[in-house]
Amino acid sequence: MSGKVLTILVAENHGEPQKPQANATLEAGNGLLGDRHAGTGIVSLIEREGIDGFNAETGLNVSLADIRRNIVTEGIGLNALVGKCFRIGDVELEGTELCEPCATLGKLLSAGDVTPADVVRHFAHSAGIRAKVLSSGAIAPGDAVG
Repeated sequence: MSGKVLTILVAENHGEPQKPQANATLEAGNGLLGDRHAGTGIVSLIEREGIDGFNAETGLNVSLADIRRNIVTEGIGLNALVGKCFRIGDVELEGTELCEPCATLGKLLSAGDVTPADVVRHFAHSAGIRAKVLSSGAIAPGDAVG
């Protein structure tokens, strides 16, 4: 099972919009350098296909950055990586848990007839995963995931 990185998103401070990165550094024990969650040793990933499905189902136009995950992938089922080691390019990670949607994400993405509860319901078990960064290195869009 192999996919690729579509985009890498970083927000330096809580509440700031995420910005796409042409490349980024993952550091073991620290996480994604420059991101508000650096220091935790954890990064978040989500499948582009899940975001596209949400937009198709709701008629909304949620962007990749709106979901607030660090790494957007395509072509790989991320849930299957929980409890397993995998790589992004040359960097080794371990899937630690599902990144379930919260009420904050529900409020952030709700619009029109789509309620916060609808958002949470749609993204339950498909809002991505959290992964522990086990080795350090550079990553970029297009890198293999698997």
